[in-house]
Amino acid sequence: MIKTILIDDESLARDIIKFYLQSFPEITIMAECADGFEGLKAISQYKPDFIFLDIQMPKISGFEMLELVDDPPKVIFTTAFDEFAIKAFEVNAIDYLLKPIEKERFDQAIKRLLARLHSEHDNTKELLDTVSLSPVQNNRVVVKKDGAIKILNVADIHYFEADDDQVKLNTTEGNFYKNKTMSFFEKTLDSSQFIRIHRSYIINLSQVTKIELKEKESYVVLLKSGIWLPVSKTGYLKLKALLGI
Repeated sequence: MIKTILIDDESLARDIIKFYLQSFPEITIMAECADGFEGLKAISQYKPDFIFLDIQMPKISGFEMLELVDDPPKVIFTTAFDEFAIKAFEVNAIDYLLKPIEKERFDQAIKRLLARLHSEHDNTKELLDTVSLSPVQNNRVVVKKDGAIKILNVADIHYFEADDDQVKLNTTEGNFYKNKTMSFFEKTLDSSQFIRIHRSYIINLSQVTKIELKEKESYVVLLKSGIWLPVSKTGYLKLKALLGI
């Protein structure tokens, strides 16, 4: 038995997939979910071999949901998403179905997935990193803390700090962690609003209140929260340019 879960806020889309899956009796639907939160619970409960996942859903997107799964299953996306995302799917060899879904294209996707279902290499995480370069994904960050999911507006994040193999996000509500790299955030954040001042820190320019010389060619920056952070020589030059000083 091959286990799958349908995660799509459109009941009609789920009904079409269920109808098409009748041609593949070896695949069993374990659950149907109308949003990403339900999807997370179902993935944790049933450990599916693969999932059908819509991208544009209420609450959290399909991409954001996948980022919260420790070991994401293989995915067939069901989407009406933009051309950028489709190119990312093609580059990373992850299949997708454009709505309205046609039976012939559906069968091709299933056969392709079955052929690589037990492949040791899966490109889901690579796909997430690629698609996250889209501006659509960059105005918020979805995090999980103490079992609860929280959506952070990027503008409310004071600074990002490298913390072992994670990145710590500092906000007025406390610290949150994301399984990303500093390089990832440096590439995806708005460069006119966020600047990497040090190998371990990216700051929100709106939080800066003071820049001081600590010692020869060594600077520190004071944020509104009262926290001082180190500034590298390169980071200082970037700060000067952006702040016009």
